[in-house]
Amino acid sequence: MITASSTLPGQDRGSHWFILVSLALNLFFVGTIGALIYRHYTTMPVTISVPLDRSAAGRIERIATTLPSADAEVIRAEFRARAATVDSARSDFENTIDDIRQTFRAEPYSVEATRAATAQARVARQRFEELLQEVIASSAEKMSAAGRTKLAEFGPPRTTPAKR
Repeated sequence: MITASSTLPGQDRGSHWFILVSLALNLFFVGTIGALIYRHYTTMPVTISVPLDRSAAGRIERIATTLPSADAEVIRAEFRARAATVDSARSDFENTIDDIRQTFRAEPYSVEATRAATAQARVARQRFEELLQEVIASSAEKMSAAGRTKLAEFGPPRTTPAKR
């Protein structure tokens, strides 16, 4: 009589290997799935860095996005009214930067030419900044108190030096 506990001579060894291989594969898959879940919940999402728009319009738009909608439209309208002048000043400033680069490439090099070009660049940058600040100041005059408060808070946070 054959019972459930009786086995054939070669059958026992094969079933042990089958169980070991099955156990190893199960552990492998459980470990892989666990690692993927762990990685999904613990890693930071990948962000794509977009270059900052340093144009005058880009600066105004960054400011406008922090303002209440009515005040944002005020600053955008003020910029549109003066955009040609501001953009021309920005272009002049960029041209003076190119002039500085040319002085570095010149042979023979002239430190006086570089100094003159940098002086022109300072003047051009100041003109551009003055025009941009005038757009902001003129629009602030037409803004609500809440908009001017947001305008005052715009920019990177400032740190105060430690008191001695």
